[in-house]
Amino acid sequence: MSTYLMYGKYNPGSLGKISRERTDEALKLIKDNGGQIKSSYALFGDHDLLFIITFTENKDAIKTSVELGKILDISFTTFPAITIDEFDELF
Repeated sequence: MSTYLMYGKYNPGSLGKISRERTDEALKLIKDNGGQIKSSYALFGDHDLLFIITFTENKDAIKTSVELGKILDISFTTFPAITIDEFDELF
């Protein structure tokens, strides 16, 4: 499993739709696409949300990012991440 950081930014139309039901819908979509949620956060600053998720394949992470954007009207930017130990081993 690989780890991905998914940063979300609310669009103007999505702010009025924030609810527990929408959050549950998003979490279900992530799981249905093979993701395992490690943690999730609301943020201040350039981004509003952060999900830390593991997926087995890049295509599942990309699919999830796009589908979340469609159903939530939130723009997501998704980054693969590796641990510092894995990074050090590369070099």
